[in-house]
Amino acid sequence: MPQQSELMDKAEDVVDQILRKSKHFLPHVARFCLIGTFLEDGIRMWSQWSEQRDYMNSTWGCGWYLATLFVLINLIGQLGGCVMVLSRQKVPIACGILFSIIALQTVAYSILWDLKFLFRNLALAGGVLLLLAEDRAEGKSLFAGLPSLGENNPKQYMQFSGRILLVLMFLTLLRLEFDFFQVIQNLVGTALILLLAIGYKTKLSALVLVVWLTMLNMYFNAWWNVPSYKPMRDFLKYDFFQTLSVIGGLLLVVAYGPGGVSMDEHKKKW
Repeated sequence: MPQQSELMDKAEDVVDQILRKSKHFLPHVARFCLIGTFLEDGIRMWSQWSEQRDYMNSTWGCGWYLATLFVLINLIGQLGGCVMVLSRQKVPIACGILFSIIALQTVAYSILWDLKFLFRNLALAGGVLLLLAEDRAEGKSLFAGLPSLGENNPKQYMQFSGRILLVLMFLTLLRLEFDFFQVIQNLVGTALILLLAIGYKTKLSALVLVVWLTMLNMYFNAWWNVPSYKPMRDFLKYDFFQTLSVIGGLLLVVAYGPGGVSMDEHKKKW
């Protein structure tokens, strides 16, 4: 146990050094990764306008007008939201738009009935929630000027909720297979997502998950290796950028920490 504790301390020191050297650009990288799936899907709406419109019309029988309106809302909402996030202008409004797009697509594409895609969409919503928490000013105590046993700070609950939703992405990666490497991956992955959820050794856990998820994403969702005429290219591309957005949410956790509702924060008070 002492050796394990010493190893964890050394790993945390490495993470702290990385953060000190990257603190000026890491949040920007995190935000850019987080809006990745919205940016890609907004461009897809433009480049595949007629295909997207025809798909919605054939799936829902909603008619040409409503199908076109759906594509237009997704196009303007996603690209506009991305521009607002990257320019740091009206970020709460941008997050509201992106939340609405997630909800709209969850219903329109019948994602509610597919647990894997539902969990991924919820994880994406968790990333947007962390983005909103980052932009939000620190909340004030209910009784300003008086000592308080705790903070009444909506930001910390946003950070907690965002972390919990991000965990759902990793639940889709766990497989009930009795292969040695898959079992190891399941055990290590489960341990890391539990640490992230409760907020213990959070920055270290989130950084390891970033590396793990990045490697899996590059290996399993290599859409650039698939010819453009094959439908699988679009599916892999969608998965790739959605996973990239979750990585962006994790990078926000690495950059700003877990927030007040976490074991790391409570350890400071012990």
